[in-house]
Order: sequence, then structure tokens, then C-alpha cells
Amino acid sequence: MITLASDFGSPYPAAMKGVIRTRSDAELIDVAHDFPRQDVRTAAFWLREVLPYFPPATHLVVVDPGVGTDRAALVVRARDHLLVGPDNGVLLPAARRLAGESTVEPYRWRYDDPGSATFHGRDVFAPAAAAVHDAGIDTFRALDPVTSIDSTVDCRFPTAEVRTDHAEGEVLVVDDFGNVVTNVPGDVLDGAGTVAVDGERIPIVASYAHVDTGERVVTVGSHGNVELAVNRGRGDEAFEVAPGDPVTIGWH
Repeated sequence: MITLASDFGSPYPAAMKGVIRTRSDAELIDVAHDFPRQDVRTAAFWLREVLPYFPPATHLVVVDPGVGTDRAALVVRARDHLLVGPDNGVLLPAARRLAGESTVEPYRWRYDDPGSATFHGRDVFAPAAAAVHDAGIDTFRALDPVTSIDSTVDCRFPTAEVRTDHAEGEVLVVDDFGNVVTNVPGDVLDGAGTVAVDGERIPIVASYAHVDTGERVVTVGSHGNVELAVNRGRGDEAFEVAPGDPVTIGWH
């Protein structure tokens, strides 16, 4: 299969699918096309959390604020998966998660004259995804546009600073429900009944519905990090935070 992910909304992904289907019979599966526009870090986070649940596949990812510039196009091998997209860091967190202890292998996809300077998803990356998918995980390197490279633009998420009685972290992303995903590891909550979020005491619960509607909570999300939320409400509004904001979690 080939999965597709972008910040394109609609109808642009349809053009990428059309290009792929003229070149390949691969099954096409949409991951998401509503990532925040031009937000490489948010897309990289969600792809890291989602793509490991797929069987071996080719993953086409286009969140590309540098389209039309001299940024490279990449094909990245991560064990039994291939990721195709721009060299801006968006592929690397997912590739490292997919590869496990294996080495992530980056390759450059050479292109000379794309059909447009503003839609490389259709004119560069979709043809590349179809070509490497059909070539196969063990033989795609023999394709003429593929060359090995030593380094790429990377994207790494900040690490929370965990102390004896509190953690100083950062908001990584906010999901569509308004749940605030921090970079604070969830195990800091072990044994605690409440925590102080930026100085205000908030209950720790297993899931949102363990408190009354509208009440703020701290929990551990499916990603394993501390999450700030509201039962049937928006945690980002209630805690007045956004991606990139600092957050302090105290447990004594």
C-alpha cells in the first residue's frame, strides 16, 4: 500500500492519487490531509504516532513550506517501510520509530523539471512514491533518480527536564479535541493523585469521563505523555496554552 499525508486539505490530494494510480496498482490509504498548514513539527509528531501501526508500506508525506526552493526530495528506508517527502525533517521522527534499533537510510530523489514550482506533491513526490513502491524495498536503490546521502534536515522534539518534584516541559501539539499533548513523560504521574499545572492543582485521572463535564484533568495519553484536557471541552482553551508554550507539572 501507499499511504498519503499532507496539509493540503481538498482537492489537492486527489491529484496525487490520480498520478499514483496511473503508475501503480498500489492500494491508497489516506492518513490525514488536515495537518496544520506548513507546520512540519506537528505533522512529524502525528506521523510518528500513527505510521508504526501500518504493515510495511510506502508513506507519501507532503508538508512542504519550502516547495519550489532548492530543498531536496527524499526517500527514506526505515526497516520494511519507505517514506517519501521533502527534506525538511518531517519524515525523520516516524522513520526512527519505524526502524526501531535499525539504521534509518536516507536517499535523495533527483528531479530536474517538475511540472510546477508550487505543487511538488503532484509533480515530484507522487511519481517518486509510485516508482519506489513498485520497485520494492530491496531494489528501489537501483532506480536512476535515487542516490545515497549522508545527512538530512532533521526534526527532533524537545525533552522535558524532570526534577525531583516537578517537570519543566513544552506543549508539543494540540489535537482536534483540544487535548494538550506535552513532552512530559507519563510515568512522572505514577503514585500521584493530583498535580500542579503551572501552580494550580488539577486531578489526575485515567480518562476524561472520570470527572464531571467541563472539569479540567491531567492524564496520560495514548502517546505515553502527560496530557492536559477537559471532559467534553477544550484543554488548550482551559489551560490557555498552545504548541510551543512552556508548561510546568509539579507532583509534591
